[in-house]
Amino acid sequence: MKLVVLVIALLVPVLAWAQMPYAGMQSRQVKALSEQQIADLRAGRGMGLALAAELNGYPGPSHVVELADQLGLTAEQRSKVQEMFSAMKTETTSIGNILIEQESDLDRQFADRTVTAESLGAATAAISKTQGELRQAHLRYHLLTAAVLDRAQLAKCAELRGYSPDAPARQHDHQQHH
Repeated sequence: MKLVVLVIALLVPVLAWAQMPYAGMQSRQVKALSEQQIADLRAGRGMGLALAAELNGYPGPSHVVELADQLGLTAEQRSKVQEMFSAMKTETTSIGNILIEQESDLDRQFADRTVTAESLGAATAAISKTQGELRQAHLRYHLLTAAVLDRAQLAKCAELRGYSPDAPARQHDHQQHH
């Protein structure tokens, strides 16, 4: 009987949370974005947007910069990849700031109860377009970075990142990179 009471005592909070998964989010600055997402967008981080490239052998410039010594990059390669990384940060930070503003605008429309079917359509279309531009930018820099490396460096990068079939399984936090 004590076991049943203990199980019930443990399950009640879990079940209550499952029924209120958004509780606490109402105090967010931008309801649709966490503070971490806002910070990532403002910093130009990839947030997993380039996984199609990353996991198929097209590393991002930030990872290549981090692994430059282990990859044996030439001075010219280092320079090119560093330039791409800087350009990517500049471009994606700008797009990220636009996305934050668009999400803020949509949030304000709902908060102020001024949202209409037309403004909702316009806002979500603009947000979708910006999200696509952001993803394209991150993916494009992965494509450009891979073109700077030779096959051996690409294979070594995949191995170092834990992507080769015989590499030890590791967890990667892609939200902190790119």
